[in-house]
Amino acid sequence: MTNYSLRARMMILILAPTVLIGLLLSIFFVVHRYNDLQRQLEDAGASIIEPLAVSSEYGMNLQNRESIGQLISVLHRRHSDIVRAISVYDEHNRLFVTSNYQLDPGVLQLPKGAPLPRRLSVNRSGDIMILRTPIISESYSPDESPMSEAKTPVNMLGYVALELDLKSVRLQQYKEIFISSVMMLFCIGIALVFGWRLMRDVTGPIRNMVNTVDRIRRGQLDSRVEGFMLGELDMLKNGINSMAMSLAAYHEEMQHNVDQATSDLRETLEQMEIQNVELDLAKKRAQEAARIKSEFLANMSHELRTPLNGVIGFTRLTLKTDLNPTQRDHLNTIERSANNLLAIINDVLDFSKLEAGKLILESIPFPLRNSLDEVVTLLAHSAHDKGLELTLNIKNDVPDNVIGDPLRLQQVITNLVGNAIKFTESGNIDILVEKRALSNNKVQVEVQIRDTGIGIPESDQSRLFQAFRQADASISRRHGGTGLGLVITQKLVKEMGGDISFHSQPNRGSTFWFHINLDLNPNVVSEGPATDCLAGKRLAYVEANATAAQATLDLLATTPLDVVYSPTFSALPDDRYDILLVAIPVSMRDLQLHKEKLMQACLMTDYLLLALPCHAQVDAEALKQNGAAACLLKPLTSTRLLPALTDYCALRQPEPTALPENNKLPMTVMAVDDNPANLKLIGVLLEDQVQHVELCDSGQQALNRAKQMQFDLILMDIQMPEMDGIRACELIHQLPHQQKTPVIAVTAHAMAGQREKLLSAGMNDYLAKPIEENKLRSLLLRYRPGLNVPLPDSVEPIPSVNLNATLDWQLAMRQAANKPDLAREMLQMLIAFLPEVRNKVEEQLVGEEPENLIDAIHKLHGSCGYSGVPRLKNLCNLIEGQLRGGTAPQELEPEFLELLDEMDNVVREARRIIG
Repeated sequence: MTNYSLRARMMILILAPTVLIGLLLSIFFVVHRYNDLQRQLEDAGASIIEPLAVSSEYGMNLQNRESIGQLISVLHRRHSDIVRAISVYDEHNRLFVTSNYQLDPGVLQLPKGAPLPRRLSVNRSGDIMILRTPIISESYSPDESPMSEAKTPVNMLGYVALELDLKSVRLQQYKEIFISSVMMLFCIGIALVFGWRLMRDVTGPIRNMVNTVDRIRRGQLDSRVEGFMLGELDMLKNGINSMAMSLAAYHEEMQHNVDQATSDLRETLEQMEIQNVELDLAKKRAQEAARIKSEFLANMSHELRTPLNGVIGFTRLTLKTDLNPTQRDHLNTIERSANNLLAIINDVLDFSKLEAGKLILESIPFPLRNSLDEVVTLLAHSAHDKGLELTLNIKNDVPDNVIGDPLRLQQVITNLVGNAIKFTESGNIDILVEKRALSNNKVQVEVQIRDTGIGIPESDQSRLFQAFRQADASISRRHGGTGLGLVITQKLVKEMGGDISFHSQPNRGSTFWFHINLDLNPNVVSEGPATDCLAGKRLAYVEANATAAQATLDLLATTPLDVVYSPTFSALPDDRYDILLVAIPVSMRDLQLHKEKLMQACLMTDYLLLALPCHAQVDAEALKQNGAAACLLKPLTSTRLLPALTDYCALRQPEPTALPENNKLPMTVMAVDDNPANLKLIGVLLEDQVQHVELCDSGQQALNRAKQMQFDLILMDIQMPEMDGIRACELIHQLPHQQKTPVIAVTAHAMAGQREKLLSAGMNDYLAKPIEENKLRSLLLRYRPGLNVPLPDSVEPIPSVNLNATLDWQLAMRQAANKPDLAREMLQMLIAFLPEVRNKVEEQLVGEEPENLIDAIHKLHGSCGYSGVPRLKNLCNLIEGQLRGGTAPQELEPEFLELLDEMDNVVREARRIIG
């Protein structure tokens, strides 16, 4: 492409000037010759017509046509090559005589009315040129102008008209154009010859050099430019040849260096391969060491915790016996030390589980406010003992009924608040819970913990979330601990789909905040006790701490009470109030010094509520005897304050008329469950509320019974052997008389989306285990045939549950509809089932891989839901979830060992109750 472009450019530069100059000269020559030939023809015509006009004067005066005719005939014949006709016209523009009568004389005649020509005139029309000149008499006076402007002269005898043929001139003009074109082409040819010679001498060598450079580019470094060249081209040829020789020498040297570098690189790669193999082996050894460490920590922590639980338990039992002060003090020291050691072991166990990826979060429904209330209740003692005000402010728009892992949430709060108490000497520990985001089935909750402690220096903040590291790691540090609390907290928060951060300044306190994602519980009957009865009542509130007061005022804002707040009792207006709520400062140690204020407060109201710090709870009974209606533990929360306020309404209202004993709904209900304990409990609960109850222990039995009877409602367990609850529901709905029978799913797995899956599978509703009596009653009323009975306006709040308790008898009583005999029977059935589960777990621990292990754990999980054993229930839920999630049973050895220990604890605690 470059060669042709250069050649084309040279040809254009050579030919363009030649063609342009030749064309211009040819045009000039042709035009000049064309005009010159026409002028020559016009001059020849003038030389003919003017003498003829002079010669015709005599004949015109005598009117002698013959003499003039002979004259013009002679002239016509003499100039016949250019003359076509000669005509003479008289003074009246009439034809006098013509030399060629064959032509139309009107062509040469002037138009009628046109004046006679006064001088020679020339007219051209195509290939014809017409010349006219006047015939003037010579007998006029010299003073008179023969060419007057106004009229024709009187001495004008006529005019002569001559018609000339231009074809001869045209032929000559064409000859001139042909000659010019030939000359121009000749010049272009000569220019082409010179241009070709120039291109051969210039572009040929350049093309040769370009080809040589291209061969050099492709690696043919021995290529050289050959041939004889002139001037700068010869210099360029020598330069290209020199460059080629230099490149050849450089390439040879570079190839030598490449060979040497390749050899060195090969040796380096061999060394790197050896190092990679060594690093891979070291990595595997490190991973194996980390796995062994995690398993060792998990197993060792478990082995330490088991005897330590025994030490703590027997220490507490010994403290209940008669002891002298020294012995009691020693035992209290043993208990505190054992609890501290247990907390350290729990941290190590949790950390090892998190590191090994074996910590699985639960997904169970729980009341958020009750769970947080449990945490602050447990931590209030240590805070109040140091004189710290502990506050809990849960914003009113935060949902209470959620699904998640309450135990791990409590652990996060305990770690953060415990650290705040540990590093704060005076002031406040404030917990703020806010709603961050809310969707149809999820809520994002943010928790902030503020303290007024010593703060954290900026240089130590970067290592705060590192394992086994503390902000103060010096030998003189005041506060102990493993340094795992915040690491575990961070990992737990991330497991719950959130994040944690903090802000701190030395001597100005710290603020830790985190957010987590929780599922909303769709099976909600009521949010809490009804407070409509408090409408129109006045409540006076006294609290010196501004943060605690704000938290309580936000809580009271959800009630219809008219609240009057005062920071001090002396500043409270002296008036009569329906309810008087007085918060005792944590700094007040001796309440006996304030008896007068207490008596004055009793005179201002009939219902006095006292919010006491933990160390003042020992005086609670004495305060009640002196006029207080109730003594609440600080910090005030909705779990404790709202029931106390609604008790005021109960005291002011008459006792409701008792319902008749046999207040059963006219319904026939079938309950299906493969767990005998669960089935028995459901049967007892149903017998108290409906007239007819049918119990089935399998899906097939339920199907057979449904073919025989018509039911108003069916409670169906989901996980059953042979035929599960979903399949049984499909088959029952295929029966003609059971197509519209409501089937309620009963399951312990209240995970997100579980309700939608069950409803799409054909279930009419969803009831989570353990079944509570009030929820069951609401369900029965909702599906009662005929006219529905409205749901009760208020439901008693669900008391808080200690999820770490081995046996909670109050929980067992609630789960057994407050029937002691039924609660004992359910507990006995659980104890009787434990050996079967123990055998399977022990077989798994020795490597025998027993059959139906997951089914046994599932049945034990269901039985725990009605026996008041929350810790054993949580362990079963954790193990069952991991097994169903695909975790190999061999990887759950620490959890199985912990399950066996907890089963022993349950048996020991149960014997104290059932004998």
